[in-house]
Amino acid sequence: MNLVTFTAHGTQFWGVTAKGGVLALSPEFPQWRTLRRVIEAGAIGQVLAAGAGRTASHAEGSFTYDIPVPDPEKIICVGVNFPDRNAEYRDGQDAPPNMSLFPRFARSFTGHGQPLIRPPESPQLDYEGEIAVIIGKGGRRIPESAALSHIAGLTLCNEGTIRDWVRHAKFNVTQGKNWDRSGALGPWLVPWRDPSQIVDVALETRVNGALRQQDRTGRMLFPVARQIAYISTFTTLVPGDIIVTGTPTGAGARFDPPVWLQPGDVVEVEVPGIGTLRNGVADE
Repeated sequence: MNLVTFTAHGTQFWGVTAKGGVLALSPEFPQWRTLRRVIEAGAIGQVLAAGAGRTASHAEGSFTYDIPVPDPEKIICVGVNFPDRNAEYRDGQDAPPNMSLFPRFARSFTGHGQPLIRPPESPQLDYEGEIAVIIGKGGRRIPESAALSHIAGLTLCNEGTIRDWVRHAKFNVTQGKNWDRSGALGPWLVPWRDPSQIVDVALETRVNGALRQQDRTGRMLFPVARQIAYISTFTTLVPGDIIVTGTPTGAGARFDPPVWLQPGDVVEVEVPGIGTLRNGVADE
């Protein structure tokens, strides 16, 4: 079972995956309005136990997926975190000693099965397949040796980007990364069990079935434990926070000429043990 947030008939629920659909558990636990509150309470195990052996309350097709944690305090993204991505910049510089970071807002993401939205201001909608880490146990100055124990679960991310808008300013990319519903998170939150889930797993991104990105997390310049330790040095991480951990080479901007996403395209991000995040593309 995995944890899921979804909407049916205009009402948002959280619950668990079940055969043929999902099981709404939020009505049984009114003290926890969202999965963020479940995580805060350290109640993932309790919720999974409540769903064990039960059938779906909502069949596939009767609901829409939302991002798993719809109300995180913060979403922090790690940029240029694979060796080939650093080489893409062709500036002759070695990998930097510290990671590049930027924020995203929750409304810049949509759920699994929903279209990424291309705005009228730019045709340069691009994809970036990534793994996202959801913090379970908060903290400040978390030691790298203990960092993975602070994870509540994992999900997938298509860190959709409006490319020309990331170059609007000299030093920041925030405005190109935060267009409403330009990216996606989901389909669900896979509960954390052990480091094998993240330390060296395969990551693939496909567009219309064609492989565009492929790499392994073991090649990250800044592994997830380092990310958690570094970020928590300057800001307190709290339960439900999301760290988007970096994308491999192969985004559309790196083709010659660039290949932007078009309405009707389908983008899939897949990681064994987590699942497949699938989104179409539509104009606003």
